[in-house]
Amino acid sequence: MLRAAVLQAGSIPWDTPATLDKLRRYALDAAAQGVELLVFPEALIGGYPKGLDFGARVGSRTADGRAQFRRYAEGALTSFDEIGAISREAKLWMTGGVIERDGGTLYCTATYHAPDGTLQGKHRKVMPTAMERLIWGFGDGSTLKAMPTPWGNMAAAICWENYMPQLRLSIYSQNVVLYCAPTVDERETWQPSMRHIAVEGSCFVLSAVQHTEAGEWGAINGGSVIVNPMGEVIAGPLRGQEGLLIADIDPGQTLEGKFDLDVVGHYAGPDLFQFRVNTARQSVESGEGIDQ
Repeated sequence: MLRAAVLQAGSIPWDTPATLDKLRRYALDAAAQGVELLVFPEALIGGYPKGLDFGARVGSRTADGRAQFRRYAEGALTSFDEIGAISREAKLWMTGGVIERDGGTLYCTATYHAPDGTLQGKHRKVMPTAMERLIWGFGDGSTLKAMPTPWGNMAAAICWENYMPQLRLSIYSQNVVLYCAPTVDERETWQPSMRHIAVEGSCFVLSAVQHTEAGEWGAINGGSVIVNPMGEVIAGPLRGQEGLLIADIDPGQTLEGKFDLDVVGHYAGPDLFQFRVNTARQSVESGEGIDQ
């Protein structure tokens, strides 16, 4: 059995150290309740600047907008050591959302840390949505890799990546037991999507949503949820407040779901469909992707 938790909390605008301290407090609280895996929301560390336009219009940018982007970029992480220190102190598996800065480009990233604090991997959001493309770069297939855990493979799809059928299939094809969905999507439509994914992938879905009050960055009302492979909600949805949702998970239940539906096995139809994922890292170091 696995005791897992999703954290519903919001970033402290423009203050990454304070937000890291908030994550630490919640991680220690979760650990005190016997939690072994903690999932935290999209862009929790670094922030989701809902409502900001960074002074951009088609064909023009403002000086104030550039300065605002600089401030946002300066709050992004260039290493994940501080998150690793939190996972080590709390002795937790942790995955969740950070704004990562690599050179001059920001990425909306999910990191995977083991209880000893080591970085097991990361996933960069491959398709930022709408004006997110103004501030975030695009990830590639090199980070679409599931991570092994004591309870089976774990992977993360960030926010509206969960609406990309091919990306979901790439995750299912790695025999994922724990499907993490960090997001800021507070809409009611998010809930049936999470239940659908749990049934489609015969996996546990752990979706952590930000919750923020109205302020300099817009309000986000939450909606964090944990769903089992039968599509049944076993914790949440939590709305209107910060907090932890905790559920005890039996990883073997994924086999009960695959008895009916295994979309990469007996339900795949390989005589009709073929599927290929480009897992090469895309880089300016050469004209082609670089295999990892």
